[in-house]
Amino acid sequence: MPGIVIVGAQWGDEGKGKITDLLAERADLVVRYQGGNNAGHTVVVGNESFKFHLLPSGVVQNKEVRIASGVVIDPRVLVQELDTLEKRGITPRLRIDPRAHVILPVHNALDEAREAAAGEGKLGTTGRGIGPCYEDRASRAGIRFEDLVDEARFRRKVIPLLEAKAQLLGKVYQRKGPAQEDIVKEYVDLGRRLAGTLGDVSEEVHSALQTDGRVVLFEGAQGTLLDLAFGTYPYVTSSHPLSGSVFVNVGLPPSPLEVIGVSKAYTTRVGSGPFPTELDGKVADRIREVGKEYGTTTGRPRRCGWLDLVMLKYAHRLNGFSQLALTKLDVLSGFKKLRIATSYRYDGVEIGWPYDIEVLSKVEPVYEELDGFTLGRTDSYEDLPEEAQEYIAFIERTLEVPVTIVSVGPARQQTLFKSKPL
Repeated sequence: MPGIVIVGAQWGDEGKGKITDLLAERADLVVRYQGGNNAGHTVVVGNESFKFHLLPSGVVQNKEVRIASGVVIDPRVLVQELDTLEKRGITPRLRIDPRAHVILPVHNALDEAREAAAGEGKLGTTGRGIGPCYEDRASRAGIRFEDLVDEARFRRKVIPLLEAKAQLLGKVYQRKGPAQEDIVKEYVDLGRRLAGTLGDVSEEVHSALQTDGRVVLFEGAQGTLLDLAFGTYPYVTSSHPLSGSVFVNVGLPPSPLEVIGVSKAYTTRVGSGPFPTELDGKVADRIREVGKEYGTTTGRPRRCGWLDLVMLKYAHRLNGFSQLALTKLDVLSGFKKLRIATSYRYDGVEIGWPYDIEVLSKVEPVYEELDGFTLGRTDSYEDLPEEAQEYIAFIERTLEVPVTIVSVGPARQQTLFKSKPL
């Protein structure tokens, strides 16, 4: 099957970057299909660590990489990533779809102003301007990448937009926005720098999928439960991380895809919103510190909890996982007992995942308790303790999805293949 999509099965930060990097070795093209620089991927190669916010993870494997129309791009961040890689001896083979929208400094300013005004009702946004940029896209007022790389067109389109945002910032939030002249000058320079990356990603990916033997790997940002429609609204992102959104965000007709869901061996979340299996106290602190559970983009500490199979069943229903990659199993090493949520209890009745966020915020998880394990040297899946293998088997039985990849550390070589993923 030539098309493979990597999907976060939880609230993001599952380790999609590592899995994409691993599987990119067998891919011809790696495509980022949604989101912006409000999420980060970390790839560890030997003693080196690479952190990406916009570039697809396959860039470390020197693969052809593409940014599709569904992504919102902050060109300042993108150029910084490109410069950092150049200094490390990597020249990305990158093309960007002309239809992708561009984040402007006024989008950041609006994001921050809204969060400040919301007070206790804030969403926990990263302030990277993602939501306001997607709003302009939906209202047909946004700046696209094809505009950015055409100086005359950019100047013609951006001035009215900047003036409108200045009015909004001033009259609604009593804030002064960034100077228009500074934005125009900076972005004209950025457009010149990035002009050579313009290309019809939709057409190119479509062609690649029609060519026998070519493999296209799609990666997104965030996770299923942050989907704008089916996540824990309103505590969600502004786009659609689901596997099905690949088609509209890249510009492809519906066709079969291999869908690899990525889940931690436990659950984490950044920002506000319900979290049924959330822990506090010593157990949560231990998971956070051992797992280094701090956001790649913001550095914020992540909320931590036990694995939630109710959530993963829901994610499977939305994405159609053909297999799972389980990450950070090593973080659970040393616990005597482990718990996994298999259902919820609400008003005395056991239920599955509710569509109502107010119900979700009041449910009580129903747990299954399993024996813990301590990991020693693990060069293969068979080296895992029997209890660790049973933990994984329990997930497989409950979800009816095979776990093919198990990660026991951040490095490439700390990956166990239970069966061949591709």
